[in-house]
Order: sequence, then structure tokens, then C-alpha cells
Amino acid sequence: MSNPNAISRVRGFQIINSRGHLTLRVAITTEGGITGYGDAPEGASRGEREAIELRDKDGSVSTAVDIVNTVVNETLRGFDVTNQVAIDETLIKLDGTENKSRIGGNVTIATSIAAVYAGAKVLGIEPFRYIGGARVRSLPVPLLNIINGGKHAGNQLKIQEFIIIPVGFSTFSEAMIASTKVYENLKKLITDKYGKIYTAVGDEGGFSPPLSKTKEPLDLIMQAIRSAGYSEAEFKLGLDAAASEFYDEARQKYVLDGQEMDKAKLLEFYSELADEYPLLYLEDPFEQNDFSSFAELQKAKPKLIVTGDDLYTTNVKYLRKGVEINATRGVIVKPNQIGTVTETVEFAEFAKAHSIKTVVSHRSGETESSFVADLAIGLGSDFIKTGAPARGERTAKYNRLIEIENTYDLKYLGENVFS
Repeated sequence: MSNPNAISRVRGFQIINSRGHLTLRVAITTEGGITGYGDAPEGASRGEREAIELRDKDGSVSTAVDIVNTVVNETLRGFDVTNQVAIDETLIKLDGTENKSRIGGNVTIATSIAAVYAGAKVLGIEPFRYIGGARVRSLPVPLLNIINGGKHAGNQLKIQEFIIIPVGFSTFSEAMIASTKVYENLKKLITDKYGKIYTAVGDEGGFSPPLSKTKEPLDLIMQAIRSAGYSEAEFKLGLDAAASEFYDEARQKYVLDGQEMDKAKLLEFYSELADEYPLLYLEDPFEQNDFSSFAELQKAKPKLIVTGDDLYTTNVKYLRKGVEINATRGVIVKPNQIGTVTETVEFAEFAKAHSIKTVVSHRSGETESSFVADLAIGLGSDFIKTGAPARGERTAKYNRLIEIENTYDLKYLGENVFS
């Protein structure tokens, strides 16, 4: 007798992501006729240790599609779709490399996510409940990137993301409504100061005004917060420095705000920002191999959530090293950096076991999939990072969280994220 939960077919095809690039979608269908879909996102600023995206020279992902339709399909047929760990471990073995370079991290993550959706459908439960089970209790605090710099923009700003963090609200919905007001006020300020042309948005929905110094966007955002009727009691600020992008390895200097800085000078620069602004969150403040400087900054500013993205690339191996020296209070969790949902869960659980705050994150090249919203809830993540409150591929995640809040009895973390 056949098992209706058994995988009957794994199929890959190309779709279009938010950057106008081709990416991979995988469909997993069971003997019982249930289908789940998974998409592979694409990063612009990538850590050197993250899983390899298999992309052809012409920009397509045709090779990845072929691998799904042949090797992956043949290997996974007959697996019980609700056995996520077995599926993911099989994908890991099928690839056999540390960075998923053989069959591609985009192949493994799209397949893994498709299995989550199919498994949740088979069991008749929400994806977040499928991932998190009984531990699901809260909604994460959003980190909204509303001014873009670095690789996400065409201005002179070296810092990649300028972020608002709505902590002073009792529900996720209220936090998002307030964030849209700040975003709209920021748009008006930019229009008045620089002209409407500079309200065009970047990859993640943030504005890219013609600024060059780090304090300029911070001042602009604080002005937008106040003009929207809020204060630093409701909104904190965050930065994703993506410092590897402005690090001159040959000279061991950071080029920022028209200056050359060594790591001691850069640490001093960040400390001054934290003293001057309500800065709660600072991601990748130093280049991706300098664990000790992360630790020095975290020690100097213990209330600041220094966070590792390129430092760890969602890999327990590197997070273990960070834990040993107390390098950071926060970690970015990006499923496509490691390549499977199971490995992502293991990484997040390791972080939580060591009292490190988790930040489930999108990539700059996204699709309309709301998977990271369900993942953030399922993991009990402290934060979710999925761009500005604009562009459909970003709002899909926020709207999914609002939908869940209005359907299930989950509490917005808000100010409790500090504890």
C-alpha cells in the first residue's frame, strides 16, 4: 500500500526575483497530491563562507533546474515528506561539500523549503507551527532598512543599511503602522531637501538620498521619527555596516566617511555613534574574519547588540568560535547561507542556548515567498530583518506576520526583546 505522504516528484523551474534576475523554485508533490513550493533567494553582499549559489554564466539557473529534475528528484522520491531531517540530511550527503558547491546551495535550500510547506500541508498545520511546534509563543521585532547605502545603493554612503526598530509598541501591527508613518515622513523630508528623484527605492525598499557621511542619514531618520510624532522611546536605530565591503585588505584599513581608519579608530567611531544616537543594533561592524574586534566592541558597548552575519554565515562551526570569545550578542539567520532548513534550525538553537539574540533575515534578491516570516516565528526569533515597508517581496513577509498576529494568540516581543 502506497504512502500518501511519500514524495512522488521533485520539480524545479526558473522564476524571477525582485532584482529582475532568474532564480530557482522547487515544487515537491506527494503521492496524496499535496504540493509545496520553495524559492531560493539571492544575496548581493555575501559572506565568503556561505553556501554557493549555482548560477550559469548567462545569469540563468538552468543547471540548478536540471539537477533538481534529475538527481534530486530521483534521490528523494519515496521519502516521507514530513521527515524534514531525513530529507535535509540526504541533500547534504548528495552534495558532499562544506559549502554546497556540488549541487548548489540554491538547489538545497529551495528543495528544503518546499519540503517544509508540503509537510505542513500534509499535517494540516501552519508552516510556523510545523517548524516550531509548542515553543511558538511570540512575534519578532522588525528591523526596517529605510535608507540604503553600500552595495544596496548608488550614493556615497559606505554603511549598507540604516534601520529603524519599533520596540515601544504593544502589537506587531501597531509597530508596522508606526513604521510606515516614519517611512512616509522620511520620504517627504528627502523630497523637500533633495528632490523627488531621490525617493526612488533600492533593492530592499529603502531610499538612497545623495549622502556621504554616516551621521547624515541618522539625523534624517531621527527627524522623520519626530515629525511622525514618535521619540526614541518608541524607535531605536540600527546599522548594517557590511564592513568587509569598505575594508582595504592590502592596507588593513577601513575607508569610511572620507577617512582611512584602522580597527581601533573604527571602534571609537562606532562607540561615538552609540553615545550620540539611540543605537540598539550594529551588524558586521568589522571585516568578516576579525572576530576579536567584534568582541572588543561588544565588551566596550555591552548594551549594543553587535551582530554577526558575514562573520558566521549561519554556520555553527563559526558561531562556536564567536561564543568562545563573546564576539557578539546577536546573529543573523539566513537559510540560504547554510543551505537547508534543518541546519538553519540547528544554528538558531545553538545561538539561543548561548543567550545570543537571533535575527531571521531575508536577502536583497527576494521573491514573494513569506517563508522567513514563518521561520522567524517557528524559531522564536527575537528579530526579523526583511527590508523597508515597501515593495511586494518585502511587504509579503510583514503582511504574513500581521495575518498570523490577527489569527493566533501570539505576543509581540516589543521592549521584551531587551531582556
